[in-house]
Amino acid sequence: MRQSRKVIMRILCVLGVLASGLTAAATSAGAAVPNRWGFAYVDVPNGVPNLAHQAGSWPPGPTVSVLTPVGGPTYVRFPQLAVAGGVVHVTAVSPSPRWCQVLKWGPSGPDLLVAVRCYQYGGAPVTVPFTVLFEESTGLLPAPKAFGYVHYNGAAIATQFNSAGVANTVVAGPPGVWTVSLPGLGSAGRAGGLQVTAVNPTQPARCKVAAWASAPAGQTVRVRCHNATNIPLNTGWTLTYQRERAITGAALPPKNFAYTFDNTPANAGPYSPVPPAVNYNSQGALNTVQSAGVGLRLVTFPQVGVLPDHVQVTAYGPGPEYCNLLTLWFTGALTATVRDVACYNGLVRANRPSLTTYTSAF
Repeated sequence: MRQSRKVIMRILCVLGVLASGLTAAATSAGAAVPNRWGFAYVDVPNGVPNLAHQAGSWPPGPTVSVLTPVGGPTYVRFPQLAVAGGVVHVTAVSPSPRWCQVLKWGPSGPDLLVAVRCYQYGGAPVTVPFTVLFEESTGLLPAPKAFGYVHYNGAAIATQFNSAGVANTVVAGPPGVWTVSLPGLGSAGRAGGLQVTAVNPTQPARCKVAAWASAPAGQTVRVRCHNATNIPLNTGWTLTYQRERAITGAALPPKNFAYTFDNTPANAGPYSPVPPAVNYNSQGALNTVQSAGVGLRLVTFPQVGVLPDHVQVTAYGPGPEYCNLLTLWFTGALTATVRDVACYNGLVRANRPSLTTYTSAF
């Protein structure tokens, strides 16, 4: 009980800091400002999810709440974040081959309501814990820091942001494939991190990063989506690109965040992915990845582990594979330990590349 009070007091304290920080940041010219953001680890079908893993830009007092009517989906309510734009990302947390997707999101009175449904391979709906993140940004950001996102509704860009102040573009290719250009966010070599999530209100869908090229003029990302099995699917999706910036888009706070690209999944490790710009740690520590079994990768983010915090993961590569979190990550002694990122080909675990991002609210 005493520990619960400590967690609650810490949450209220950080929310107050975040609220005041937003006000100060909004007055600073030339800095990308997170208008609204929130994250949660949803471990209950109804009520208030885990307080140690939720935070947002709302003022002190309210909390995230969830409601799951019979037959689903799960509705996640972010208090006082009513907005029609931004992007949402979700990741299933399960020891089995499961994924979660966004059905839709939008304002509900003063709050933001996000509808999420999770599936098992083959298309049957399931109820599993998941992480969910919402973020909306405006403004500019000086290089080398960069941040951008796209919500593609299946036919066109519904909303977008680019911290260089230019427009992102999406070009449709073969079924289930799109090429996303993020101009002005370029780098001489591969740098930053990516997250992709399927958005579909009517059928199972999962999406991933199929390919990624960095150039001084901008980032080019190929998004690939599949249906409940391995058939390419035209669907909606969200994509976020981060470079030396938290996945929430926020400035300070947080001071503690990290991301990594496990681009050599056959490496038993522990190893630190290269180039170093895809393995960023805001405290200058070295993130590592190592094998925990076939299709299982233990990711360690040292010196940034501070509650409340959040993790998202997405699969990488041209095939139909997908990834989730095996269980809730552990945060302690300033280290966030993701045990594990789990990747699947159909129902079978497989060693596949993945991108993992971590952020604290502090």
